Amino acid sequence: MSDERFDVIIVGGGVAGSAAAYVLAKAGMEVLVVERGSTCGAKNMTGGRLYGHSLEKLIPGFADEAPVERRIAKERLSFATAQGAVTLEFGSEKLEDPAYASYTVLRNKFDPWLAEKAETEGAMYVCGIRVDDLIVRDGKVCGVVAAGEEMESDVVILADGVNSLLAQKLGMKKELDPSEVAVGVKEVIKLDEQTISDRFGVEPGEGVAWMIDGHVTGGNIGGGCIYTDKEHVSIGIVTTVGDIGYSDVSVPEMVDRLKEHPLISPLIEGGKMAEYSAHLVTEGGYHMIPELYRDGVLVVGDAAAFVINMLYTVRGMDFAIESGRLAAETIIKAKEAGDFSKAALSAYKTAVDNSFIMRDLEQYKKVPAFMERHRLFTEMPAFLEEVMEGLYLVDGNPPKKLTKKIMGAVKQYGMKNLAGDAIKALGAL
Repeated sequence: MSDERFDVIIVGGGVAGSAAAYVLAKAGMEVLVVERGSTCGAKNMTGGRLYGHSLEKLIPGFADEAPVERRIAKERLSFATAQGAVTLEFGSEKLEDPAYASYTVLRNKFDPWLAEKAETEGAMYVCGIRVDDLIVRDGKVCGVVAAGEEMESDVVILADGVNSLLAQKLGMKKELDPSEVAVGVKEVIKLDEQTISDRFGVEPGEGVAWMIDGHVTGGNIGGGCIYTDKEHVSIGIVTTVGDIGYSDVSVPEMVDRLKEHPLISPLIEGGKMAEYSAHLVTEGGYHMIPELYRDGVLVVGDAAAFVINMLYTVRGMDFAIESGRLAAETIIKAKEAGDFSKAALSAYKTAVDNSFIMRDLEQYKKVPAFMERHRLFTEMPAFLEEVMEGLYLVDGNPPKKLTKKIMGAVKQYGMKNLAGDAIKALGAL
């Protein structure tokens, strides 16, 4: 293998790396993907949601053949106290349209499928090997060092995840700041398919994406998430690393709080844990984006911090797939010109800037700062619960005027705090 030379070597076989490999191989280029896990997806804990629009560009109708779990038919957002929660639900026939459709996926199933699609086009995959270093000559990346062997290429794509040590070695990316990353802990709980559909109120093949903020994190910045798979429920917590210790609730206890909450526990009753995992997640959004290109190298996906947490949803896989595609198309043009210099590969940054990736990240660049307000996870759920109690609790006593019920809750939260949060929320979103 060390005697071979490739057009492109891709470090990482996640959705970003495989999307790039698919496009490059389809164009007839010699592509090698080096994946540290025993298989693609083996080390990826994301048991979440894939917005399908970016993959539709590569493989139209992919959901008909890909191992997706369920199509999301209901979106839920809850602000939880210890006793209950205020929940907003959204459902629409538009969620069935491929332009808007999203799906729950288990990455240990989905990533091998996408890798196989790239392999069918001619890409080569080597799994179970870690890339330890990059070959750099006269400032240009010329290949990788893996398992003691040097493998050369015209371009290297770094798709090696949030903690890309290779990008850090090159000086393209700074060390992770605890305030800009979160730890995600997830359990996959096995239940039968019909039970999940019945308990979550969806039809077979339909699913729920559910974000839960408040009590579950004990005031720490972050929240819970639930995604219904075909025969599993993925349930987890994401909390900012730099905020751990703000409350006396540990991360494992946060997961237990979510599972034991009166809103959630009946939904997973009788289920058996099939998987438990933890991973770092980027939280800084737009402000975390590193250098994306240099001579002979491009950075894509999580390694490029193309992830955004908007409180009501988390996006990353659609960004990753799109960035992989754009990187591949940039390299194809560079190959045609015989120029893999920094100047030539700068077309990747231009393409990203003109895509939904940068548009969306820039649009929501104030969200991370907005979410640093701890009262959103402590006082806000209590405020909303008090308002709802005023509306719905009936005990036969003389009713209070609606305005008095609401104003009582507002005074407790603080009119200035409420107005400030509302203004900041509008500015962030």
